[in-house]
Amino acid sequence: MNPDSKDKRLKAGRTALHVFLYFFLGVWAVIVLFPFYWMVLSSVKSYASYNAEYIPKFFTLSPTLQNYVDAFTAVPLARYFLNTLIFTLATTAIMLFVTVLAAFAFARLEFRGRDLAFTLFLALMMIPNELVIITNFVTVTDMGMRNTFPGLILPSVASVFYIYLLKENFAQVPDELYYASKVDGTSDLKYLFRVLIPICRPTLVTVTILKVIECWNAYVWPRLITDDESYFLVSNGIQAIRENGFGRENIPAMMAAVVVISVPLIILFLIFRKKIMEGVSRGGIKG
Repeated sequence: MNPDSKDKRLKAGRTALHVFLYFFLGVWAVIVLFPFYWMVLSSVKSYASYNAEYIPKFFTLSPTLQNYVDAFTAVPLARYFLNTLIFTLATTAIMLFVTVLAAFAFARLEFRGRDLAFTLFLALMMIPNELVIITNFVTVTDMGMRNTFPGLILPSVASVFYIYLLKENFAQVPDELYYASKVDGTSDLKYLFRVLIPICRPTLVTVTILKVIECWNAYVWPRLITDDESYFLVSNGIQAIRENGFGRENIPAMMAAVVVISVPLIILFLIFRKKIMEGVSRGGIKG
C-alpha cells in the first residue's frame, strides 16, 4: 500500500472522528444550556405575551425588564440575598478553619489511634443525610436556635468529604519539608500556614468555591429550620415568592427572580473553573 495513501486515510479518519466529537459535544451543549436559555427568555417576556402563547416561542420581539423590577419590589428579594450572603460567608469561613486543622491533624500529626479515628470518621459518609438532618433539627430546636443565623450555620461547618480531600492533598507534600521545618524550630501551626496552605492553595480554592455553591443552593435545612421570613435564603425564598409574591401563574416574574439568583454562581464558576479542575485533579494524584 502506498504510504501517502495510508497517511491520507489516517488523516481523513482523524478528521471524521473530530467532526463527530465536536458535533456530539455541540448537541450536548445545546441540551445542557437550553433550560437556562429558556429561563432567561421567559424572564424578559411580559406576563400578557407569555400567557398569550398557545405554542411556546423560542424568541421574543418585545423583551421587557419589568419582571426584574418586580423581583426586587414585589418581594423582599434583596433581604433574601443579604441573608444568603451572611450564611454563605460565615459558613464557608468557619468550615475552612475547621477543615484545614482537621486535615492537618490527620495528615501530619502523630497520635495514638489516628488511622482508626480517620477510618471511623470516613464511615460517617455512609450515614444518610436525612438521618443527620433529623438529629441536627432536634439538637438545634432543643437549644432554641430556630430562626437564627447560628442555627442555620453551625450544622454546616464540618464536612467529611472536604477533610478527606484536604488530608490527601496535605499528605502529598514531601515529609522532608516537615522535618526540615521542625529542625528550624518551626511550630506545627507555622508550618501549616507558611508551607502547606501556600502549596495546596488550588485545592483550598476548590473547597471554598464548592462550599459557596453548596451554601448558596442550600434548601432542605434552611427550609426546615426557618419559618420567619426575616431569615429566608434565596433558595427557600423562591417558594415564598411563588406562594405569596407573584403567585403560581406569573411564570415570567418567577423566572426573573431565578435568573437573578443564579447569575452570581454562574459568574463564580466561570471565573474559577480552572482552579476547580486543578484542585480536584491534584486531590486525586499521588506523588
